[in-house]
Amino acid sequence: MNRGAALEDYIEEDKYRAEISSLNREICSLTERLNEKEYVDKFNPFDNPTEYKGFSGNYAKIIPELENQNVCIPLEPDYQERRNLRRFYSIGGWSMIFQFVMTTALARLALNLILFILHMISPNMDTGMLYDYMRGSSIVVSLNMLIYLVCNVLNAFIGMKWAGIKPVSVINTKNFSFGNAVQYCMAALFLWVIAIYASNGVNDILSKYGYNTFIDQSGVGKTVLGTVIITLYNCVIAPITEELFFRGMLLKVFSRANQRFAIFSTAVFFGLAHGNIPQFLLAFLLGILLANITMKHSSIIPAITVHIFINTFSTVFGYLSDAEPEVQQVAMLLLFAAAILGMIMLLVFHGENRTPSTTPKQSTRGLSVALGSIPFCISFVIQVIYMVYILGSNS
Repeated sequence: MNRGAALEDYIEEDKYRAEISSLNREICSLTERLNEKEYVDKFNPFDNPTEYKGFSGNYAKIIPELENQNVCIPLEPDYQERRNLRRFYSIGGWSMIFQFVMTTALARLALNLILFILHMISPNMDTGMLYDYMRGSSIVVSLNMLIYLVCNVLNAFIGMKWAGIKPVSVINTKNFSFGNAVQYCMAALFLWVIAIYASNGVNDILSKYGYNTFIDQSGVGKTVLGTVIITLYNCVIAPITEELFFRGMLLKVFSRANQRFAIFSTAVFFGLAHGNIPQFLLAFLLGILLANITMKHSSIIPAITVHIFINTFSTVFGYLSDAEPEVQQVAMLLLFAAAILGMIMLLVFHGENRTPSTTPKQSTRGLSVALGSIPFCISFVIQVIYMVYILGSNS
């Protein structure tokens, strides 16, 4: 063999080696890509662009492996993930049960204790007369204010501690301006008007069957002090403590995997907690708006602002029922004008901030998992039964 042929064979062999080496590198690269797991952001594990970023918290509390390595989240949660997620729904359920039992038991206990003391002081007065006295004075409304204040705040902080939520995180407000406050308050006013007409319609239907959906508050706290306490509770204390419980704790607990489910479920519980149909309708509609703005600004401060406004407006408007007909007509005209403006504000907000949608993976981690939580289901059933009981007692 001559030198030219040998050199040509060497070049050809070297060419094959280079090609083989290149193929080996390509095979190695493809193998690495096939073995590589999908990267998952533990603060946005479902990659849902419609959700409010950062509100749901660290999903590594549900799937601990997210802290150390990339994990592909399956369409259906496995046993351990389902169990960990159900724990948060149970925390919310237990909190609702504790809040209901504590307020009901403490109210009954305190009422009976005061009745016993008054009966000791005035043995000649029967129980009915003593109760009417308590109802007309500031005693009953004072008890109501103190009991709900303590129970809402206590259960909110217990729930946050249980779920690992820092209390300061629910008031770290982002991008909330005076213009936002006006927009949200006017939108809430429109929902208030809608709820009033809806509750009147429901009452008209049920009244044909002997049921009255409205709670008789006549004769309650008719003293000056009683009126002051009712106004203070309705306009300040109730909005702050209820927002701390429902949007500060419950909304965060329920939104671990599905913000849309959290918005509607907390709105339902918020409505049921009021114990009657008219307030349920308003609280449910308002609860959806309050949950959205809480998620948007990552704080309960905007929701507290709107809640204070709508409760104060409702209280002041209620006092106008005793005003002159001319004054009432002017007030109604102003109300309808404000409601139209509120409808526009609500449409603008909804156009810019739509309620989060649900991805296929999230849909398997919302209601279907929550229904597996016994405390979640019991809390719902208790609230429904109580509302039916109140409706029946007004028949």
